Amino acid sequence: MTTDKNGQRSGAAEQLRPARMQIETTVLMSHHGESHPTELVDISATGALLRRPLGWSGETGQSWVLDMIFGHNLHIHLEAVVARISDHHIGFSYSRIPEDKQVPLWNLLGGYADILEYWKDG
Repeated sequence: MTTDKNGQRSGAAEQLRPARMQIETTVLMSHHGESHPTELVDISATGALLRRPLGWSGETGQSWVLDMIFGHNLHIHLEAVVARISDHHIGFSYSRIPEDKQVPLWNLLGGYADILEYWKDG
């Protein structure tokens, strides 16, 4: 990363994104008749990063239902699209958050819902 003469950050593929809260919990991901239990790595106001289950063969652009369990009393069920795939992780972007799950998700995220952070692609 470099800083130009006006103090602006510049760098190859550096961007801002919603802050990601690192939290581990169980997730059931479902697509048509297929489902996989896995783990949440981190979560933000716009998406979630999951551990890639063994044998998973999805692709970018697919729509999946994510069921995330937090503690004994918080279950967040939403729809998300596969945005990124690596050998060990799957990045999802939310496509539909049911109205009754929006406030619980924002409450879970707390201050993370309003913060942006720098990240580099790659």
